[in-house]
Amino acid sequence: VQLVESGGGLVQPGGSLRLSCVASGFRFSYYDMGWYRQAPGTEREWVARISDSGGSVGYSDSVKGRFTISRDNAKNTVYLEMNSLKPEDTAVYYCRVVIGIMTYWGQGTQVTVSS
Repeated sequence: VQLVESGGGLVQPGGSLRLSCVASGFRFSYYDMGWYRQAPGTEREWVARISDSGGSVGYSDSVKGRFTISRDNAKNTVYLEMNSLKPEDTAVYYCRVVIGIMTYWGQGTQVTVSS
């Protein structure tokens, strides 16, 4: 199983970024996917989730209305569209999949929101 995130960077407050996570090594379309983030000195927190078909999504209260999770099962990719970014969104963003009793994480992509 491999998860590779990309799309992070430095953006000004109010700006937008689109993160991608390309998956391999498992039947991507069979599994729910999640995005998490971790800021320095804090615990990793859940951001968003999407069901295997993409028909069901969920968001943490801190990003609801600003972030959108989606997936393309033909491309084995899950996305996180982030709008109206705030300095408190600064973190390393990870995608995650749980397969049986195993949890897999990508290496993360840094998002920095600063003027």
